[in-house]
Amino acid sequence: MAELSVAELENIANKLRLHVVEMTYAANSGHPGGSLSAADLMAVLYFRVMRHDPSNPQWEDRDRFVLSKGHVAPVLYASLAESGYFPVEDLLTLRKIGSKLQGHPVRGKVPGVEMSTGSLGQGLSMACGIALAGKMDGKDYTTYCLLGDGELQSGQNWEAAMFARQYSLNNLIAFVDRNHLQITGNTEGAVGLEPLPEKWKAFGWNVIMIKGHSIRQIIEAIEKAKNATRPTVIIMDTIKGKGVSFMENNAGFHGKACNAEEFEKAVAELKAVIQ
Repeated sequence: MAELSVAELENIANKLRLHVVEMTYAANSGHPGGSLSAADLMAVLYFRVMRHDPSNPQWEDRDRFVLSKGHVAPVLYASLAESGYFPVEDLLTLRKIGSKLQGHPVRGKVPGVEMSTGSLGQGLSMACGIALAGKMDGKDYTTYCLLGDGELQSGQNWEAAMFARQYSLNNLIAFVDRNHLQITGNTEGAVGLEPLPEKWKAFGWNVIMIKGHSIRQIIEAIEKAKNATRPTVIIMDTIKGKGVSFMENNAGFHGKACNAEEFEKAVAELKAVIQ
């Protein structure tokens, strides 16, 4: 894979955001907010960091990606399509009857999807299993897992965190999309997560804090994580709805598509920053 520059990756991230807006508008449903906040990470993973082959999705030595917060499937589908796993035109079939692009990713339906996800709190456990299998098989692939901050209120995540430390899964890198919002509003108003870094440290993880919309910081954090001797969590400070002015920090767009007027404005804003 060619090593794309920071500017090129920023451009790809904004293309992914445009796809998210277009897909959810066409479906008149979906989860744009958290998809937009994760776009920078997805651009780095699929176009710079991950070892993968769209022509051979089951390549044995590929890196694995698990989308624990499965409701942000739009940004995963956009990343897979832009990578070449399936035609970009298929993105507009999101959530349509008969489409492979369902509201949550389904393994076996979409090339490049490693695990069926959507029931929040389960993805990290799956990623632990994949990472442990890699160690047992003597493989050098890395397993990446994207978590929503709201889903960390589910206890299964912390069982998985203990498991990962117990088995020294240094081939596992988790990301927390810390946009501070969930469907009911602020995460701290539901079940408070802070002090979040200290919680992960107490479970024995290597913890890295970054600005989640800085391509450079994402790349540097992953490079550090790959040299760690234990599992790493990268907590990304992000903005829900990033890139679309009226969606930013707006919990109302957690699971709601744009109306026609909003769609035109969102598309104009994103096209203005795409080269």
